[in-house]
Amino acid sequence: MGIGTMPNNLKSLISNLQSLSFPFVMSRVRLYASEAIVIRHSNYGEADRILTIMTPELGKLRVIAKGVRKITSRKAGHVELFTRVRLLLARGRTFDIISQAETVEAYRPLREDLLRGSYAHYLSELIDAFAQEGSEDSALYDLLANGLDWVSTAPDPALAARYFELRLLTITGYRPQLFKCARTGEAVNVDAATNAGSPLSVAFSPIEGGILSPPVARLARDTFSVPVGVLRLLRVLQTQPFDSIKTLDVSPVAHAQAEQTMRRYLTFVLERTLRSTYFLRQLVSEDQLNSKPETS
Repeated sequence: MGIGTMPNNLKSLISNLQSLSFPFVMSRVRLYASEAIVIRHSNYGEADRILTIMTPELGKLRVIAKGVRKITSRKAGHVELFTRVRLLLARGRTFDIISQAETVEAYRPLREDLLRGSYAHYLSELIDAFAQEGSEDSALYDLLANGLDWVSTAPDPALAARYFELRLLTITGYRPQLFKCARTGEAVNVDAATNAGSPLSVAFSPIEGGILSPPVARLARDTFSVPVGVLRLLRVLQTQPFDSIKTLDVSPVAHAQAEQTMRRYLTFVLERTLRSTYFLRQLVSEDQLNSKPETS
């Protein structure tokens, strides 16, 4: 974001610095402005906090918010987790320092609803895993901003999370092949196979990066089965805009199978399991149990 597009208060601060009689101030402090989303934080010292932020121009950064844990801090409410914020930063030796912060979008439902907030943790951890430090990535930033909005407002945050995963994999070059055999390129027509009385599942190979045709699957050892109904769901999520899928009615069983499919593929890609998935799966199970109608 250039100086011309900054909020007036940020432009005023920079103008005041430039008007000082010491011309070395700007070169020494080296202020810069950026929009950012807070994806992780940790306490530092007695009153400071280290923030991991995602930015469009500089990718992932670790910065310090000095004094933000003090009750009197003006910045505290603007640099909470999952907040989209405009920042003015000064370059520092170890961490760049937040000089000023202004909230763009607070995504309030993420702090008011435990389940939605847990999905926000998961989305942020995914971005943290895929993003590169100091490398421009406006596509990932825009996806995170959209993803936080999806899980905070959509009727079904689990469906929004699956949609986010597929978009993330596409952007980062790991788009799973869901329509053709990942090894041979042969089209896999699940509708024709189902009508012909074939098995109601398709083999998925993380190593190959997608589904396999039956002849190839018989020779592969690294596959797991994806129910045809779940494959159809993932195909829709991969190819349709969010507004057209956000009201889909997905059964708890299909949700669990889709989540497992994506988790196994993401674990292969990242070579580890994200910490947030353990708590999220437990929370979803409890939510489904509590939502079951009582029987007399």
